[in-house]
Amino acid sequence: MHSIANPRGVRFTGPLTPVAAGLREELAARGYASSSATIQLQLAAHLSRWLEEHGMDMADLNGSVLEQFLADRRVDHTNLSSLQALAPTLEYLRRTGQAPPPEPPVPVGPVEEALARFEEYLLVQRSISAAVAQAYLRWVRPFVAQLPVVQDELALVRLDAAQVSRFVTGHLPGLSRKNAQMTATSLRSFLRFAHVEGLVGVDLAPAVPPFAFRRQSGLPEPLTAQQVHALTDACDPCTAVGRRDLAVITCLVRLGLRCGEVADMVLEDLDWTGGTITVHGKGGRIDVMPLPVDVGQVLVAYLRQGRPSTTERVVFLTAVAPIRALSRSGLSCIVARAARRAGLGTIHAHRLRHTAASATLNAGATLEQVSHLLRHVSPATTAVYAKTDLARLSTLTRPWPTSGSRS
Repeated sequence: MHSIANPRGVRFTGPLTPVAAGLREELAARGYASSSATIQLQLAAHLSRWLEEHGMDMADLNGSVLEQFLADRRVDHTNLSSLQALAPTLEYLRRTGQAPPPEPPVPVGPVEEALARFEEYLLVQRSISAAVAQAYLRWVRPFVAQLPVVQDELALVRLDAAQVSRFVTGHLPGLSRKNAQMTATSLRSFLRFAHVEGLVGVDLAPAVPPFAFRRQSGLPEPLTAQQVHALTDACDPCTAVGRRDLAVITCLVRLGLRCGEVADMVLEDLDWTGGTITVHGKGGRIDVMPLPVDVGQVLVAYLRQGRPSTTERVVFLTAVAPIRALSRSGLSCIVARAARRAGLGTIHAHRLRHTAASATLNAGATLEQVSHLLRHVSPATTAVYAKTDLARLSTLTRPWPTSGSRS
């Protein structure tokens, strides 16, 4: 009988036997402790025996076969009997081409079918990233869900400007400014899609009214230099997690990067010889930026003494098994936790980007230079910082001479 803490003691029979060693190495590379890796291997060994008993191979591991295996396992096992439990094994088998890729979920109902077609349009024809496409679906879903259904299909052909206007005036006023803006943008995109696909006779996107607002009022207050120091000091440089968190926060507040840009950063983006960093921005835009010495130092500290040893090429990884790329939300949580430890209250990650822009402006940079830092496509986007620029300039102007004053 093998020890539960010895992954090499797990015996395999059946079709997974040739990949057992590779799976064992994969679990170790992803940071699984010996006991956890052993449990995962025992589950994989059970799957291998089950496939052999049923005359099947790894290539047969589709959704229905997996459900059948899990149903049989639940008869005499009370744990590790879900697809989530099988995820590490399935991810490895699929990545190495041993098992078929997961089957895409079948849309259920006319609303899901319409949203699935809209998502395909965003990804293929608009070349929008998967994360942004999911956001569009989330914001436009309330509109699609309230459309009438005729013979199991959305009655888009009957849609007119009046219906669009009624939804906008009835739904958007209850949202925050940002949420209303996102909903309006997503709705316009959906209506353009419906017209392009021939689902409606005319383009109803113009029926969604523009929302007038003062952009400057929406800018978060930048952090002071003391607050930035407090935020970075809240990351313990003596621990692996602290070195990672410090590197994340430094990239956000010194380079003005977006969370998604930090999350997508791979090792090849760091050119140590040239002293540059490649940033993968919105809409597939790629920029090469200078890598400041202080940013490089915290990155090196993390890469040498904080980043887990793995085949993953993404720079920032989770600290516990399974080791994988940090998500955008994971990066946001790093900032939020550091802010709480520093006693700064609630601080969102995007506020660090505004802090970088404001600090650059206060150091004497022009709006054009700030635009280059933030990599804005349109100068109008950077114009929101004009108010800050004018406030700085006002301190440099001489007072207007009044009657009796001497020059």
